[in-house]
Amino acid sequence: MRCAICLAGSLALALSLGCAPAPTKDEPVVSVDPLPSWNDGASRQAITDFVNRVTDPASPDFVPEPERIAVFDNDGTLWAERPLYFQLIFAMDRVKAMAGEHPEWATRQPFQAVLENDLEALAASGEHGLLELVMATHAGMTTEEFKLVVEEWMATAKHPTTGRSFTEMVYQPMLELLDYLRASGFKTFIVSGGGIEFMRPWTEEIYGIPPEQVVGSSIKTTYEVRDGNPVVVRVPEINFIDDKAGKPVGIHSHIGRRPIAAFGNSDGDFQMIEWTTSGDGARLGVYIHHSDSEREWAYDRDSHIGRLDRGLDEAAERGWVIVSMKNDWETIYP
Repeated sequence: MRCAICLAGSLALALSLGCAPAPTKDEPVVSVDPLPSWNDGASRQAITDFVNRVTDPASPDFVPEPERIAVFDNDGTLWAERPLYFQLIFAMDRVKAMAGEHPEWATRQPFQAVLENDLEALAASGEHGLLELVMATHAGMTTEEFKLVVEEWMATAKHPTTGRSFTEMVYQPMLELLDYLRASGFKTFIVSGGGIEFMRPWTEEIYGIPPEQVVGSSIKTTYEVRDGNPVVVRVPEINFIDDKAGKPVGIHSHIGRRPIAAFGNSDGDFQMIEWTTSGDGARLGVYIHHSDSEREWAYDRDSHIGRLDRGLDEAAERGWVIVSMKNDWETIYP
């Protein structure tokens, strides 16, 4: 799918960045837009100006290529997150399949909410509730077994309101932005509150981001030899929560460099953007604002999922960019 979605965008980038054969003197020079799904405006201009400044060797803001690190939240930034985090929907399917073996779940949250289809209670459980569901439903499973379960679910599951596959709920403008940054010498990472092992099986195909460039929340694992085979087994204990103040910690531990660009959509990304933009030299902080009730969902301050409150209040004074889905994106989905 990655190829189907981004072939045209990759070709456009190659042409626009000088990888195509030079035209003859009789041929007009054609400039191909690397961000065709982005409307002209202040947000797009801020992003392209930043990229031009940090990639131009003659610019005082030039950044050497190894230091061009860009980090992206996933839920609500690279793909949708309504009506629930997609990993939460995945975990719900697992809970329902295993409920017969666990009668105690009928009166214990967040399992009770799953079994009663109480979406409000489930949404309120947030990332911690999601991790509790994942721990309970995947304890004792090897990492390879879990990878297969995720791949099978992603190949067959459908979004409950759009009917699309979940990998078709990605944002086309962000796919273009990822390609644009990589063509400009950036290394792109996902830094998400979602489960790291839920994302790693599919991020390379969909986003072009390999598993080693995914940072996320995790449960503990242990090494075992089962029937003569060395395996890594998932243990029902929280290892790390990669959300809010945990995101800079996860970046430091996993990447080892402070990014120069950070993209998020909620107050859960605030500290990541704050830490990124507080470094020396040119920096870029971007919030994706869910403002389009017709083509997507409109929500911010009062939402259980993807709440954006402090970020809206402080973005302007901190020099961060707010991208309006309604006004800045020509297209939402591929």
